[in-house]
Amino acid sequence: MRLALPAVLALAGFAATATALAQPGLPAPTSLDEIVVTATGIPTRQSEVAATTQVIDREKIGHSSAKSLTDLLAENAAGFLSEWAPGQTSINIRGGATDGQGRDFKGQVLVLINGRRAGTANLSKLSVADVERIEIVRGPASVIYGSQNIGGVINIILKTGRTAPGSLIEGTTGLWELAQGRAQTGGTVEGVDYYLGVSGSRRGDYDAGGGRRQINTSWKRNGLTGAFGFQVHPDHRFDFTFRTDGIYDSGFRGSSANYLSRDNRFNASFDASYSGVALDGGANLFAQFYAVRDVDQFKWASPVVRSGSLPAPGTSSDYNKRGLDIAGTRLQPRFTLWEGNELLIGHDWEESVLRSHRYRIGVPGNVLAQVPPYDNNQTDRSQAIYFENIQKLFDNRVTLRGGLRQTWGRTYFQQTPYLAAQRPASNPYDALTYSAGAAWTASDWLALRVGASSGFRAPTATELAADFTALGGGRTFGNPNLKPETSDQIEVGATFAGPGWRLDAALFQNVIQDRITTRLRPGVANTSDYVNNPGDVLIRGIELQYDQDMLALIGRQSDAWRWQFYANGSYNFDMKDKGSLTVATANTHNVERVYRYQAALGTRFGSIGTAHDWTIQVQSIIRGPVYYNTEENLLVPEVEPYREYIWKKSPFAIWNVRGEVQLDEGVQLYLAVNNVFDVNNHPLFIANDKGAVVADLRFYNGGIGTSMPGRDVQVGVQARF
Repeated sequence: MRLALPAVLALAGFAATATALAQPGLPAPTSLDEIVVTATGIPTRQSEVAATTQVIDREKIGHSSAKSLTDLLAENAAGFLSEWAPGQTSINIRGGATDGQGRDFKGQVLVLINGRRAGTANLSKLSVADVERIEIVRGPASVIYGSQNIGGVINIILKTGRTAPGSLIEGTTGLWELAQGRAQTGGTVEGVDYYLGVSGSRRGDYDAGGGRRQINTSWKRNGLTGAFGFQVHPDHRFDFTFRTDGIYDSGFRGSSANYLSRDNRFNASFDASYSGVALDGGANLFAQFYAVRDVDQFKWASPVVRSGSLPAPGTSSDYNKRGLDIAGTRLQPRFTLWEGNELLIGHDWEESVLRSHRYRIGVPGNVLAQVPPYDNNQTDRSQAIYFENIQKLFDNRVTLRGGLRQTWGRTYFQQTPYLAAQRPASNPYDALTYSAGAAWTASDWLALRVGASSGFRAPTATELAADFTALGGGRTFGNPNLKPETSDQIEVGATFAGPGWRLDAALFQNVIQDRITTRLRPGVANTSDYVNNPGDVLIRGIELQYDQDMLALIGRQSDAWRWQFYANGSYNFDMKDKGSLTVATANTHNVERVYRYQAALGTRFGSIGTAHDWTIQVQSIIRGPVYYNTEENLLVPEVEPYREYIWKKSPFAIWNVRGEVQLDEGVQLYLAVNNVFDVNNHPLFIANDKGAVVADLRFYNGGIGTSMPGRDVQVGVQARF
């Protein structure tokens, strides 16, 4: 609350300032509105949306040196990102988290591409190439998008010939053998628009802060995107998009600083959609078909595993391949029933087929029996009907909206290699979710909103009937009596705008019930069971987004100079895991893997309208603190009193700098330095690769801990024509 009170006072101050600046005779305020599509499924003014939406637009992407979507979201304080390895991450938004291995079907945050399921929740698998913008809806949006909307939605919107006309070639090099290139071209010819983009990159093992090499952190990337649109009539349009993207031969150090394990992770997809208008605009139809192929290949090894409190011989090879195939359709007619009213009716259908296999070879002298893969084979079929009604009042200054979604599904547990005593079966599930809200454009400088919504996630076949052995030797069993996870959220928000500035603030509460988690089996070493946690997760917090034209602020507006400041951040002033209240050894009741606070602050200064325009950008990213029952093996009892001890990882900050200069018309040179002060830390891991050593090296397969990259220098050239 020490931080919440100043935040509220600051909001009051901004409101008072906005009132003064909105008086006649002063410059017109920055617009309150931006057109967004994710929160409602259709293009909507942001001031008419009841949910908090964060937008990472093309300008922010263009001034970023991010190599993956994980990097980009971290630079914009979108949520807690665990970043286990160059090719693996998980994200947490308002208490809802994606799976640590990026499994789409186990996530509580839904990742979309062009409004349809991406098929992966592992953002490190996906590159920034060919991304036009990203919209992040905070909180459940399950009326429009269905399952897995407990914490929020991340919608990755790709470039098209209409949004990215012309051609571009770019090349980047830098430390740690970085080599990166991309090319794109797009345009419109006689009603047909096209876009084609290709990208590829590679990097060697990076250095942690202080200069120590982090062996097994290298990676390779490549991707291809194509988009074609046909405007067959002013009222009828077809769009087709295909994309393949992935990270290959990527090091996976994991929680034991592993020198040996590597991954291939890739995602390919296709979608086709139709948009049409009829009855003089009184009816609209959107229809979409999509197909996704998502593959993870784990080429792992763990020569040492944990057996109780002692090390034991492990594997020289542990190969696990997981393939997920998804096909789905969306049908969304919209009708204008009367003036100011719009009714959206939808039907979704989806089938996903998951297949896995695994093969292990022990170290010399250790003969191993084969064990089941990490995920049981399953087929999931679901369909849903839903509606959302929107009514505008008082000259469209007030927007009321509310909707319901009924989802029916069935998960089929199917024959899985090496799974003992399996009984293939199917489990039905259904869920009724809702959303309701109101938005009021009170003036040209102020918009207010309030909303409530719910979300859910159905248990998977693995959670219902698992028996798998992890890389480190732990064993986990399923539970056929699991219930779906659910969430309920309420929020209030306000957007203020004045001459050259815009502030968005949201106050929220999200409650997650019946979380599916694992619990150690009493009296049995290294053995866990899936359970519904009887205690809820409760998170209350405040989120801020702020943009400021600094020259307007100091009254020095100029046609030759540009100076911007931006900030995004959140503070969870109340977060409680009520399930931990029943655990006698719990040393904290804070929610795990959620930042208490985080922020991204930056400023960009430069010249415009000259032959050699230039800009320099300085950015600070503040991360933490975070609470975590680490999977690392730490020194006991010197560092970790007991295995279930919840750590508080202290906050830290890193600084990035990027400079750009126009060499010639359409040709730009840029230089970037990330982690300027060479900080040796990590958003999640406790045992960083530095002294004093806190890792219990008996259980480690290589290094003494895992750190994020240290000081990273990159230089590149971009040509547009």
